[in-house]
Amino acid sequence: MELLNFSEVINLLAVLAIAAAVAGFMAGLLGVGGGIIMVPALYYAFTVLDFDIVTRMHLSVGTSLAIIIPTSIISTKTHMEYDAVDFKMVKSFGVFILLGVIAGTFLAVSLKTSALILFFSIFAFIVGLFFIFVREKLMQNPKKISDLVKNLSGIIIGFISVPLGIGGGSLMVPFMRTFGYDIRKSIGTAAAVGFLIALSGTITMITGGKIINNISTPFSIGYINLLGFIVFVPVTMIMARFGAKAVYKIDKKLLSKIFGTFLILVSIRSFMEYLSIN
Repeated sequence: MELLNFSEVINLLAVLAIAAAVAGFMAGLLGVGGGIIMVPALYYAFTVLDFDIVTRMHLSVGTSLAIIIPTSIISTKTHMEYDAVDFKMVKSFGVFILLGVIAGTFLAVSLKTSALILFFSIFAFIVGLFFIFVREKLMQNPKKISDLVKNLSGIIIGFISVPLGIGGGSLMVPFMRTFGYDIRKSIGTAAAVGFLIALSGTITMITGGKIINNISTPFSIGYINLLGFIVFVPVTMIMARFGAKAVYKIDKKLLSKIFGTFLILVSIRSFMEYLSIN
């Protein structure tokens, strides 16, 4: 790993700080956890630092999950101030989210970097389309969700979230909106579910990196890079609270479309990276 000169270090820190600010704000505002922004930013940082291509995406995914832990706590606490967290829903998802996370970790550690990047690219594209065309058009009257649907959905959300390095909000918000839940209640509940996914996902990604693949990367524990964690966490925690408060003050229709467009651009860039290393 080559040493960076001063200007390269400043540029790298600036990119990470901006990405952290956007990720934290969007986590609070839209209930998406921020991972969908953090993963490509971390991947860029690890590329600049010349980390091994074999584990670069895995480290991005694992570190993103670790960063989401404090971010989701701040976001959830803020939404609780507005009574916008359905803890009955969170509890009903608990065990099944964990089962999905464990299965998702085995998938994540077994996939090659190129496969993880392609998976992320496709997911970002789909979520981008959702934010542009679908998000605000879903029904507003809540419907009862059967236990079977909750259980299966919990497993699926946990399973998909870990290989993507996300807190599950990109899946949880559309799920709740489909059944007619208020957008603010959906976002607040997704933040709480994101904590469960991030905590269990971080533990399993540490285990997967240390025990299953026995990787050794500078300043890392398993698939969690401590430097990335330290740089991101202070900024995301601050911005998550601002984003959560903004939910109750602004019209999010335009912002949803802007964010969706941004995700599609991220998807295209990720797909280009996939083609370049394949």
